[in-house]
Amino acid sequence: MMPDSRKFIENLSGAGKSIGVLTSGGDAQGMNAAVRAVVRMGIYVGAKVYFVHEGYQGMVDGGDNIKEASWESVSSMLQVGGTVIGSARCKDFRTHEGRLRAALNLVQRGITNLCVIGGDGSLTGANLFREEWSGLLDELVQSGQITEEASQTHSTLHIVGMVGSIDNDFCGTDMTIGTDSALHRIIEVVDAIMTTAQSHQRTFVLEVMGRHCGYLALVSALACGADWVLIPEMPPKDGWEEQMCHKLSESRLRGSRLNIIIVAEGATDRNGNPISSNEVKDLVVRCLGFDTRVTILGHVQRGGTPSAFDRILASRMGVEAVLALLEASPGTPACVVSLCGNQAVRLPLMECVQMTQEVQKAMDEKRFEEAVKLRGRSFENNLNTYKLLSHRKIDTELPNSSFNVAVLNVGAPAAGMNAAVRSAIRVGITEGHTMFAVSDGFEGFYKGQIKEIKWGDVGGWTGQGGSLLGTKRTLPAKHIGKIAEQMSIHNINALLVIGGFEAFESLLQLVDARSSYEEFCVPMCMLPATISNNVAGTDLSIGADTSLNAIVETCDRIKQSASGTKRRVFIIETMGGYCGYLATVGGLAAGADAAYIYEEPFDIRDLQSNVEHLTEKMKTSIQRGLVLRNENCSENYTTDFIYQLYTEEGKGVFDCRKNVLGHMQQGGAPSPFDRNFGTKIAAKAMQWISKKLKEFYREGRVFANTEDSACLLGMRRRALVFQPVVQLKDETDFIHRIPKEQWWLRLRPLMKILAKYKTSYDVSDAGQLEHIIRPRAKDSSAI
Repeated sequence: MMPDSRKFIENLSGAGKSIGVLTSGGDAQGMNAAVRAVVRMGIYVGAKVYFVHEGYQGMVDGGDNIKEASWESVSSMLQVGGTVIGSARCKDFRTHEGRLRAALNLVQRGITNLCVIGGDGSLTGANLFREEWSGLLDELVQSGQITEEASQTHSTLHIVGMVGSIDNDFCGTDMTIGTDSALHRIIEVVDAIMTTAQSHQRTFVLEVMGRHCGYLALVSALACGADWVLIPEMPPKDGWEEQMCHKLSESRLRGSRLNIIIVAEGATDRNGNPISSNEVKDLVVRCLGFDTRVTILGHVQRGGTPSAFDRILASRMGVEAVLALLEASPGTPACVVSLCGNQAVRLPLMECVQMTQEVQKAMDEKRFEEAVKLRGRSFENNLNTYKLLSHRKIDTELPNSSFNVAVLNVGAPAAGMNAAVRSAIRVGITEGHTMFAVSDGFEGFYKGQIKEIKWGDVGGWTGQGGSLLGTKRTLPAKHIGKIAEQMSIHNINALLVIGGFEAFESLLQLVDARSSYEEFCVPMCMLPATISNNVAGTDLSIGADTSLNAIVETCDRIKQSASGTKRRVFIIETMGGYCGYLATVGGLAAGADAAYIYEEPFDIRDLQSNVEHLTEKMKTSIQRGLVLRNENCSENYTTDFIYQLYTEEGKGVFDCRKNVLGHMQQGGAPSPFDRNFGTKIAAKAMQWISKKLKEFYREGRVFANTEDSACLLGMRRRALVFQPVVQLKDETDFIHRIPKEQWWLRLRPLMKILAKYKTSYDVSDAGQLEHIIRPRAKDSSAI
């Protein structure tokens, strides 16, 4: 037996430590979720946690600006945008005198651990403060403001940063807190504008935030299928005006009734001259005479409630920040906690800041290709996908592959499926293939509902919910002969299947059928699209994010109604089959007290302890409860049973209500994340299919009979990976239709800790301090 090298939260103590938490610089949605997580995790491990109100200004001014936080003081913060503890741009902290006063205020309260949530300016300031700390204490001792003993006790200042910025302009992290919510605001506006633009055949120029970083403009252009985008990192080539106008008129000729142009506020041309949204409008009117309007989104993008993604990101980062502070030793450099793919990481703060500054320097010196690389793999891949999809090549420019590729949806509808289909069709056409769309999954396939689909046929698909191709749960095995016949009639050389667990089972059946039907000896790829997120081989599926947002939105409203009536507990049933992803992650994002799932068996004693926990909670100032239950978590402890048990046991203390969310979790317009994820993985899958078609083309035909010619493309921790479906068989529990191992189960203790339960939490997976990776020539596995 190997010695158990795992680390548990129980062995980390914060006793005797004090942590200060502040938000600084521009506000971002999700900052409150981060503050809440820091406060509760800090208190959980036995530390004292202090709010520093109004950012660094509050630290300099002291007094009531620095207050001890309690467990209840962060209640109801999760769903609020902005920052409840206030933020300010602070001139005083930039002076030595100001930092001296701040040091005194911290020492007087015994605070030697700081968690700073802000942009690169705020984090650079924190690092400078840390470097000066011992000198500042010496000065305070000399002027008699603190004792020598106090100076010894508080000799080291530990700093952990979290990046809160809607611009996503910080190197080393894939997503900063607030970016996803800002994208939600932009996409809500774009979706609304598209309907009016369609009515009047208008062109809209939208200006989005991003003075030095084009992330919001780029990703929203990807997510809404914009005709043109202007960003600071990639100024358009000379003569772009003509090119853009040509592209707009071409799309109108193909029958489009509207055009969308997205401009980042910091957009410039190759010579550094600003390009404003009004200039773009004037250009379109002058060259094309189109009816054109400008919409400047401004501070709307910073506002509103945080998305599910931002709440989960901020909660995970907040907990990670406290762990990093507990583990810090005097020699540990200031670090930032961030997300790389789906993995929490710690990176040296100054390495990230230097890299962020290098991007700006590269842009100033017109080294644009390098600036894009320095921005990081996620930015670069977004840009490459946008380029792939934005330019419709003229037929003479296309490689003529003479391959036929069919695309179909299988299983239940999931938001984002259409974005994936659009991306696949357009990338396929760009690669020179003839693309076929199959209606109604394998049912449509065997009936011959297969037709060629062109570039213009998928215009405007990204923002549509459900499945426009139509989708059915029918598996191919029943009609395998007829499907093989259709493959032969249409001479299909490759298949792209977009769907959930049924899509996975279908691919396995087609691989099995290869021995009897040569028609199936072609490259096949599956993209996971299911709200349940229950397919092996991927951490995330298309559609799950939209579904989580629907759950969180409803839970917010329900909590609000409970706050009014007081002493009320809601039991909410979520979908997911046997997979507890939606209940668990939805519970973490909505601030639930408990989430019952199939993967973590529970009995009557657990239910009893949950009721007792809620009874205790009702004695505090938070007089409401939220309990989530996955639809199949237990055969006998049904939603009704749990509701009746809670009602009976809570008599006189709280009353109960239940709510079954049902199919609203499947519907709605796809979230920016799902549009983007679907678009990117479909583009990557089509490139893989092209590669495999070339690889398996022998003597005038395609013949693929190897395991690796039938793959699932999934996101695993930090990268996108193609995995043979046959190999994923062993990782799957087919009876309950879930993977045998699921990463999100590691988030369950977080939900319990933040709901004040004592629990065991394995923190060996917590980020070790890594170093920022310099961009290499080519890394296309990133998302």
